[in-house]
Amino acid sequence: MADNIPDTSNPPNTQTILDAVKKASAQWQAAFNAGDAVGCAAVYEAGAVMNAKPLGTFTGTGQILGFWTQLIAEGYTSAAYSDLKIEAKDETTAVLTAEWEMNNASGVIHRELWILQPDGTAKLREADFEVTG
Repeated sequence: MADNIPDTSNPPNTQTILDAVKKASAQWQAAFNAGDAVGCAAVYEAGAVMNAKPLGTFTGTGQILGFWTQLIAEGYTSAAYSDLKIEAKDETTAVLTAEWEMNNASGVIHRELWILQPDGTAKLREADFEVTG
């Protein structure tokens, strides 16, 4: 009978998703800082939704690519995060929050929902951030 009781003594293995999110987030930041809008959009799932308050909501990698292309063309560079937190929700899902600063703006990432992909990378399914300064 004891064999039918699930083993809950070990927490789920979340290190894989945490490592994948750290890597993908760093890739996004490096792409942005290099002026590479295609690289920025590459970390989003095909049907991702990005809510950039107060600038609008962008759905799908095409619209998201357009947003980053325009922002970079307008001279925004040098993205840096502070107070970065990544919380694994389970083995394949994590949420990132942070404050951010660029050369011409600053704000807060309220919630980035990252999903572990079959190839072991993490991609953004939802991004909700705000420009505050």
